[in-house]
Amino acid sequence: MNTSVKGGRGRAGRVALIVAGLAGVSLIVSGCQSDPDIDITAYAQSIEPADVMYNQGLANLQAGQLTEAGRKFAAIDKQHPYSEFARKGMVMGAFTDYRQGNYSEAINTASRFLSLYPNDEDAAYAQYIVGLAYYRQIPEVTRDQRTSARAIAAFTEVIERYPDSEYVEDSQAKLRYARDQLAGKEMQVGRYYQERKEFVAAANRYRLVVEQYPNTRQVEEALARLVETYYAMGLESEAQTAAAVLGHNFPDSQWYADSYKLLKTRGLEPRENKGSWISRAGAVLVGT
Repeated sequence: MNTSVKGGRGRAGRVALIVAGLAGVSLIVSGCQSDPDIDITAYAQSIEPADVMYNQGLANLQAGQLTEAGRKFAAIDKQHPYSEFARKGMVMGAFTDYRQGNYSEAINTASRFLSLYPNDEDAAYAQYIVGLAYYRQIPEVTRDQRTSARAIAAFTEVIERYPDSEYVEDSQAKLRYARDQLAGKEMQVGRYYQERKEFVAAANRYRLVVEQYPNTRQVEEALARLVETYYAMGLESEAQTAAAVLGHNFPDSQWYADSYKLLKTRGLEPRENKGSWISRAGAVLVGT
């Protein structure tokens, strides 16, 4: 019995709270309606159609008014979320951020587009923008190359996921440059070790360049440095093989001429050992 009374009082209390809440809402609404500074109808009428806003954004973009263009594209997403023009505006907003040098914002917006619309016709373009934004941040070869690795991942995604898109050719060109940067960094570290006569550590870096970045400009020097480091360690067969692969791929290279001269100081000459990892790697080098 007591439980029933308490339950009844609880229900009565909740009803009272609901009534009081509704009364409060009524007061707020009536207050808004009587407030001369708030005109709901006028506010609704001030929202422009999505297509109009999108075209205005494009016009601003073409006129070089990038900040205003970015505002228009962002406003579409706020006022007309999940509409066709909000979707298109998101991609153009990412491009506008990229043009302004706001690379982090461009990456974030394009990545958000890809997560929402992975199969959209503009998905390839969004992925390309991600690659471009990372690409523009690639530092000098002497600095950390994590951005180069991210650019490589983004452009690889364009090439593999959207092989028929118009962005593949440029992605491939920029991919080669980014890979060359990574290879260049490995060469820098290898030379550092070699100068300190840490030949094993140096040879490992040069080997990485030959095996992982064969189609870069760095591979020619990497092979010559392998000749030097293996020669210094007394690994004559490996040094000869590195020189032979270098000569086969870059016969007119000064690096090859210097390697050949170095071997001659011990009465050696380039000779390829087919069982060596260098011989196997040489099959996929630039000059083959």
